[in-house]
Amino acid sequence: MTALEEALTLTQLEDDMFLGGSPLTRLQRTFGGHVAAQALVAATRTVRPEVSVHSLHGYFLRPGDPTTPTQYLVDRVRDGRSFTTRRVTGVQHGEAIFTMAASFQVADDGPSHQQQAPAVPAPEQLEDATGDDLAFRDVHHAEWPDWDVRRVPSGAGHGGMPSQQVWLRHRPRLTDDPVLHACALAYASDMTLIGCARLPHHGEVLQMASLDHAVWFLRPFRADDWLLYDQTSPSAGAGRGLAHGRIFDREGELVATVVQEGLMRTFRR
Repeated sequence: MTALEEALTLTQLEDDMFLGGSPLTRLQRTFGGHVAAQALVAATRTVRPEVSVHSLHGYFLRPGDPTTPTQYLVDRVRDGRSFTTRRVTGVQHGEAIFTMAASFQVADDGPSHQQQAPAVPAPEQLEDATGDDLAFRDVHHAEWPDWDVRRVPSGAGHGGMPSQQVWLRHRPRLTDDPVLHACALAYASDMTLIGCARLPHHGEVLQMASLDHAVWFLRPFRADDWLLYDQTSPSAGAGRGLAHGRIFDREGELVATVVQEGLMRTFRR
């Protein structure tokens, strides 16, 4: 079992109640992607096997305590013929730290189109896994050694918006379970995205934290194959920063879209 699979293993306490462990970390707060991924595991454990997640929308309500397990309470909002909806609340110390709505769908037929993937160097052409961002490199090597993250030197043009692109993949091979790959992507989607909103404000001392996070799962993919995370930040203001992400596979298929808003407050001493 990989470290990721172990981190996403939940203990079932009751029919709709699960307990997720907290791995050793140097972070002061529980990593948001970890909480979101565990919440998605909990929701998936309560749905029929023929449905698969197509979207999740989560809010980070309080900083998570990385030394304490998180209890996940699942509300079975709806079980329809085509769509199933779950609401999950993550609880620590008797208080909600995270809430998420997840929607699941039976596979169906319909028209298809997508945005084109940007032209970027292949990941094998990028030598440094984490670029010149020494702070990110230090955190990455300590917290996510099983994730290979390679920054593209300069982002493609996006109408003047701040942008960055990274290739990422889970290094150890994962099982073929699509649920695991969806949860792995939910985990990894929180690693670099809000940093895109900080790009024009490099050098400023900012207090930053994830506020909300949404993922749409569009096409099948593997989290242990290379995925291109194309990121932009259309706006920052009022103490918040907004970032969009499009995730493509090696063949240029758009497999997921992510939107995140984060606290981006001028640091007050």
